[in-house]
Amino acid sequence: MDNATKIQDTTANPAPLGLMGFGMTTILLNLHNAGFFGLDSAILAMGLFYGGIAQLIVGIMEWKKGNTFGTVAFTSYGAFWITLVGLVVMPKLGWTEGPTPASWASYLFIWGFFSLLLFIGTLRLNKALQFVFGTLVILFFLLAAGKATGSATIMTLAGYEGIVCGASAMYAAIAQVYNEMHGKVVLPLGPVKVS
Repeated sequence: MDNATKIQDTTANPAPLGLMGFGMTTILLNLHNAGFFGLDSAILAMGLFYGGIAQLIVGIMEWKKGNTFGTVAFTSYGAFWITLVGLVVMPKLGWTEGPTPASWASYLFIWGFFSLLLFIGTLRLNKALQFVFGTLVILFFLLAAGKATGSATIMTLAGYEGIVCGASAMYAAIAQVYNEMHGKVVLPLGPVKVS
């Protein structure tokens, strides 16, 4: 006779919070990359607190829920935003030299490669997340190319592409919230591939 007790997880889905933190911060930074305004404290604060710390918390929450993909993605991108703020702020504080074009490009390229690996994982998830990660891969590679070449045109293109990426993450976030609230599909996320 099995006397094991099964514990049901009734905690909220943390993914929408992580996607919203990622999406809103990505849009804000890429409005700068597209040339609408300079890199200022609005972007850095958003990157540190909402893109960074909030996503780290979501990554821990995903770990608690047993979601390895969510843990790796949200914790990593939370750390990305914190390191990005560090790359900008640390030289201004005199702690270190600022990044060179080559180190900027390498930093962005390795994040693009990491995102590509996660994108492959999304092929087992819904279409909305596939779009978020697919556009994120393109964004990182465009930013890397822009930093490597010093091309303002590529950086501007990356900015507009990043706005699309961020908006898609916001859509995926709010779709999950609305669908859960209504108990039905209000905003479609696309089918999940099952094999």
